[in-house]
Amino acid sequence: MTTLKDRPKTALLVVDVQNGVVAGAPGRDEVVAHIADLVDKAREENVSVVWVQHSDDGLERGSDDWRIVPELTPNDAEVLIEKNYGDSFEGTLLESALHDQGVGRLIVVGAQSDACIRSTLHGAFVRGYDTILVSDAHTTEDLTEWGAPTPELVIAHTNLYWAHQSAPGKTAGTVRTKDVDYAPAT
Repeated sequence: MTTLKDRPKTALLVVDVQNGVVAGAPGRDEVVAHIADLVDKAREENVSVVWVQHSDDGLERGSDDWRIVPELTPNDAEVLIEKNYGDSFEGTLLESALHDQGVGRLIVVGAQSDACIRSTLHGAFVRGYDTILVSDAHTTEDLTEWGAPTPELVIAHTNLYWAHQSAPGKTAGTVRTKDVDYAPAT
């Protein structure tokens, strides 16, 4: 039950599933396949699909690494948000686009689990959205060289702590791809 008034719709938010972001990520092909299934299901059910595409000094706009993976293709009717920060809302028109569509509930998928996914989950939640993470449709790169846990542990931890998020008037949690329900927020 979102705290956003008169915004009962749900949207699938696809974050940073770009060549250079998911290249070499554990389970990349399976995660991308799950996201493709979710996109197809959303389109079949007339649910908004919103794409987010990151760029910065290491991910140059227009480069091959910057492009969304070839298995996923946004259509012309879908919103594409370009961003430069971890939180997909920060410095973008995402909030405005979701408001215009009456969206108060987000189903979140993509990459990187420990960066843009976490930032976007928190950004959405504090802005009043019901925010669901699809537990088998996000991934991250291996940063163990710099002291981070293995990608599998990062993904598991992200799923664990998001499954238990709570706040007054909003819902959060995780769900597997096969159990995603695009029902409107109540």
